[in-house]
Parts: sequence; structure tokens; C-alpha cells
Amino acid sequence: MAMMKAARLHEIGGKFTLDEVPRPEPGPHDVLVKVAASGVIPNLKNVTTHFPEWYPFLPLPALPAIFGLDSAGTVEAVGSAVTSFKPGDRVYVNPGVGCGECRFCKQGENTRCDAYTFMGYFGFGPGSQAIFEKYPYAGYGEYMTAPATNLVRLPQRLGFAQATRFGYLGTAYSAIRKAALRPGQSILILGASGTLGVGAALLALAFGAAKVVVVARDQNALDRLKELAPQRIETVQIGSRSIAEQVLEKVPGGVDAMLDTLGAKAPAQLSVDAMQAVTRGGRIVQIGGVAGPIPIDPHPFMCAQLQYIGSLWFTTTEGDEMASMIESGLLDLSLLEERAYPLDRLNEALEDIQTQASGFSNFHILHQ
Repeated sequence: MAMMKAARLHEIGGKFTLDEVPRPEPGPHDVLVKVAASGVIPNLKNVTTHFPEWYPFLPLPALPAIFGLDSAGTVEAVGSAVTSFKPGDRVYVNPGVGCGECRFCKQGENTRCDAYTFMGYFGFGPGSQAIFEKYPYAGYGEYMTAPATNLVRLPQRLGFAQATRFGYLGTAYSAIRKAALRPGQSILILGASGTLGVGAALLALAFGAAKVVVVARDQNALDRLKELAPQRIETVQIGSRSIAEQVLEKVPGGVDAMLDTLGAKAPAQLSVDAMQAVTRGGRIVQIGGVAGPIPIDPHPFMCAQLQYIGSLWFTTTEGDEMASMIESGLLDLSLLEERAYPLDRLNEALEDIQTQASGFSNFHILHQ
């Protein structure tokens, strides 16, 4: 039996250990991917330490388990029923897997599936354990299996390390699509200095937004974003003055759309403040999971025809669209600062990212 190395978690709150495990074989509709790089994200430490207590309704895989989100590599083998990929193809593995049989999965919206699960991360419902059992391999192993329908073909100009950013980028991409942003319109990105926010700013420019209002505390990060497109990007620093007041000075009448990328540690009042800068008929899309609740007064909301939308991850089709944007040059990821670690330094990477991460850094595991 062929073996491989994998970093596995053996207990909640513990450290990852490098183990020898059997190399998987792909099922008929699956592929085997030789992992070249896999993402490291700040929230993984919370997931493996606090999620069973904080979010018992979001199941984790049975331990010991291989984690690792946002993986990219080369197809090593394909199942007997797979015809669209072949060994040697460069791919990103979308970790979001549904049951494949419910009406949402069948219509290409597996993010709405009750069993939706992130391979190598956590699940969203009681059906997740069955998916973890079917796909127990993830990016912190040398090889992983995945459904062929979860593969995004990578253009040659996109490196494996940059592809590990697809999770954050795809989350922002799907949100912008739900916001129905049109070329020439304006968009506010709340929390723009974070990993989600920086990607959202890049994508908003690629979508043709005439004004991209980036809102954050870090003035240095805001200045870096401004340099991307000085004529189109407006900066607002969170501080003593109201966010909405500052935005309306720069975009009279209000913005057409808003992406809220603030995380759980941010006060909800920032979101409430920023929402006041959205114009009539505008859409507010939540992708950061800011600590709620968010108070909404129904009557003014109704009269202004505002929409508040939650958006989760992205579909593989949306991943293909992003890859095409990169291939054409519409979306440029060259500003990302690569922070690579070998697999045996995963625990170090998880510690470093807690204090050294920025929206411009790209922490990842680089397999030898």
C-alpha cells in the first residue's frame, strides 16, 4: 500500500502532528490530486480549538483528521467515470461539497445544501459527517481526493501559491455577483484591509466599479489600496467620525452596493453605521460574520427598497469565472506577499498568522 505524509489533528486544542497514512484512491467520479500548496487562514486555530464549544451546530470531522482548506496542485489520477480531467492538469480544489442529490445540488447551488461541508475544515449540518467520511483527505496531506465537479482548471499565469487565495477571492466574487454590481456603479467595502476586503477591492475594480470606497482602521493599508486605482478608489478611515457621513461626502447620494467583510470580533455598530451610506434600492451583502445582531428598522428599509443578503463561499462555476478573469488579465494577484511554510512547520504557520497576517499577505503550506 502506497503511503504519504499528512499533518493530522488528534485532539481539540492540540497541535498537528506529521503522520504516515495510506495514500487515497479516487472513486469513479473523483480525482486524486497531488497537492502543491494549501492555504493557511487565521480562523483555523479557532476551528480546531473553540468551534465545538462556540458553534456545536458546525460539525468537525472525527479525529484524528487531516485539515487544509484552499488546495491547489496537479491531477495524479482520475476515476473511471471522469472524462473532463486528466493526469497533469493544474487545478484548484473547491473544498465545498454537498450531498449531490438534493434539489439545490442538482441545480448547481450546493452552498444551499443541508449537508454542505468544507473538506478539511468544518461542516454546516447533520449530513456533514457522511461527507467527511467519504472525503477524509485535505490540503495538509501530500495527496487528496475530491469530486471532479469541484475542480477549477488553473491558467498557466496563476501559480499554485496564489491559487490558495481562491477561497477568500471566491467568497468576495460571489458576494459581488449577488450585489448585482454593474460597470460604472459604486460599492463600499467595509473592513477593506483584511484578507476578504483586499480581494473584494481587487474584484470590484475588475467588475468595472467606477467608485470603490474602502473602509478600514489601518491608514497604511488604505493608502496601499488607493494606489491600485487612484481615480476610482476612495478611502475612509474608521475613527471619530461616522462612516456613513464620510462616505456620503465622497459619493453623494450613496453607494449602490456594500460588502460587509468584518469578522466576529468587530462591533456590529460599524456595520449599522456603514449601511446608512447605501442608496435607495441598494444591496448589502454579509460575508464576514460580524458579531450581531444587526438591527434593521423594517419600514425605512422597505421604503428605501434596500436588501440585506447573506452569502456563503462560492460555486465551482464561479471559480472557473475567476480563473478566466486572471487568465485575461482583468484580475491581478501580483500584490500578494507570499509567506510559504513546509508541511512540518504547519504549527508555526498557525502561530505566526495570528500576529503577522495582513490582507496583503498570503500564508500557505508549500509541499516539497
